[in-house]
Amino acid sequence: MEENQKERLRLKADVFKAMGHPLRLGIIEFLQHGEMCVCDIVDHVGTEISNISKHLSVLKKAGIVADRREGLKIMYRLTMPCAIDFARCVEGVVIRRLDDQRAVMFA
Repeated sequence: MEENQKERLRLKADVFKAMGHPLRLGIIEFLQHGEMCVCDIVDHVGTEISNISKHLSVLKKAGIVADRREGLKIMYRLTMPCAIDFARCVEGVVIRRLDDQRAVMFA
């Protein structure tokens, strides 16, 4: 495998790793509705601002979100909207698996 292909795969894996936490998925889904300040994200997710800041940092490093300062507020936006499509695809598969498991249990 060539070095540029290895690097491309590593960067893709970094995105998947960044998405691989329930709070981060919640943040991504919340940001699909548009740019939000950290305070809104904290209210939506329901955890400490320091915890949210760490998760936002992971998402930002992976290129999934970007931020900007607006006065005293830090605003975040989704820069990788295909992350929503991927999350929906995974959710569809998970729901079908759960439905199949329930059907077997109650058959």
